[in-house]
Amino acid sequence: MSKELIIITGVSGAGKSTAMGFMEDVGYYCIDNMPPELITTFMDLLSKGNEYQKVAMAVDVRSSRVFEKFINSVDDAKSFGYDSKIVYLDVKDSEALKRYKLTRRKHPFADKFNGNISEAIAYEKNILAPLRLKADYVIDTTDIDTPKLRSQLARILLGGNREVMSIHCMSFGFKYGIPSSADFVIDVRCLPNPYWNEALRDKTGLDDEVKNFVFSFDESNELLKKMIDLLDFLNPLYIKEGKSQIVFAIGCTGGNHRSVAIAEALNDYFSKKWDNVSVYHRDINRR
Repeated sequence: MSKELIIITGVSGAGKSTAMGFMEDVGYYCIDNMPPELITTFMDLLSKGNEYQKVAMAVDVRSSRVFEKFINSVDDAKSFGYDSKIVYLDVKDSEALKRYKLTRRKHPFADKFNGNISEAIAYEKNILAPLRLKADYVIDTTDIDTPKLRSQLARILLGGNREVMSIHCMSFGFKYGIPSSADFVIDVRCLPNPYWNEALRDKTGLDDEVKNFVFSFDESNELLKKMIDLLDFLNPLYIKEGKSQIVFAIGCTGGNHRSVAIAEALNDYFSKKWDNVSVYHRDINRR
């Protein structure tokens, strides 16, 4: 797996925080407000291990002096084995002014111009003009909302929407309560229960004997198919609206047999289609 360094930069108010939220959602190790002078030192530290294969940094460049150091630092990252890209976020002056008025946040150069935001925005853009030319990608966020920004980042950095959605399949026992983190809760207590088979009682849905029992019934296979159809339908809609993860909780009585087998089957299916899929059996060790 190749190492990646994504630099998120650009004008204030263009959406760097939103972009960094997206990068974190798709599995990047994120550092906000990294001083450009420290990039080389930080990359040297990261290169000494293999824990951080995908790194994203939000960087503000506020002077021509720092700009030169920033470009050199990005070039240095390649010597540490990282494929580096710069994503520059831009926004039209009128929209930037509107965003600052709505949020009532202080522009970094407001004091320099006695609180005149329009002049501060123009000054910042002038400083950043050379960096904009150096960027691998420029995204104008003037007319796009958060979901569309995430979609554009997915397209240029990930080659599509494949890694945008994280699917977490969870099994649980209703006797221990419904998981508070669940987006969807499916009750599979309607299926035949392996518990009443003495040869299966002390086994779990991770054992082949229990899996084979659960899926020996037509209703189990039909229910699994309907769950898959539901998620296949919903995932693109959630991605479009900016949602980055779904927790799909499958419950049976004790959380040992039916829910485990179904959750494992969902995990197997979605792992073939998405990169960020996990399975967790909350109550499998509770008897």
